[in-house]
Amino acid sequence: MDTHRTKIAIVTGAGSGIGRAVAVELLRTGWSVTLAGRRAERLEETAALARAALADASPVAAGKPAGEPTGETSTSLCVRTDVARPEEVAALFAATRNRFGRLDLLFNNAGTFGPGGVPFEDLPYEAWRHVVGTNLDGAFLCAQAAYRQMKEQDPQGGRIINNGSISAHTPRPRSAAYTATKHALTGLTKSLSLDGRPYRIVCGQIDIGNAATDMTERMTTGALQANGETAPEPVMDVADVARTVRHMAELPLEANVQFATVLASGMPYVGRG
Repeated sequence: MDTHRTKIAIVTGAGSGIGRAVAVELLRTGWSVTLAGRRAERLEETAALARAALADASPVAAGKPAGEPTGETSTSLCVRTDVARPEEVAALFAATRNRFGRLDLLFNNAGTFGPGGVPFEDLPYEAWRHVVGTNLDGAFLCAQAAYRQMKEQDPQGGRIINNGSISAHTPRPRSAAYTATKHALTGLTKSLSLDGRPYRIVCGQIDIGNAATDMTERMTTGALQANGETAPEPVMDVADVARTVRHMAELPLEANVQFATVLASGMPYVGRG
């Protein structure tokens, strides 16, 4: 990360789970971050957690060599946003530009699994549209807004990291809507990587499996497997995911992690179901 200038990020879905962990990790290591999510009070909680982590961090604990900035100049901005609404996405990026002047990173993280355990033939169209609207339409709207800003700003360029999923490779049972959107995100990632080349806009994707969050809490007690059985699955510390995202984010724009897979060791991903 360039220590001569505070880098600016937008993290969507920052009020919980992976988004919260990534936002805290960036803030405590010197980034300024706009926190976006549908619940303002959860965004404020994330900002408070980041301030507490920053206050407790020594230079070494913050992941910086002694003598380097540890985030004293970092700032958070909370913007209540439904990423499926174009006007709210536009307001999010305008607020970030007005506050910070530029954008170096979009972590396109907001998402929903949708109704769990529903057979495909019984999946309501409204539920399908909700998952597609959040996971895919929202990712498109945020990526497009980031792309436009990164293309126009000086110096030009920036980075977009899309939060995919293990489901971008292999589905879980009864997860058609979620799986379809995560496969689509892979196509979006590749297209952005190609179209952004002339403007120093790079795009990568992180595919995450069983990070310990509210969404994956059920994994430790039992999750439906491909053979129809229910079995507990291992989970990993979400902080390990956050550090991986920060590594991807802090590469120079001449380098890119195109796809990264971070998963709990031993989860049923590699092998036959």
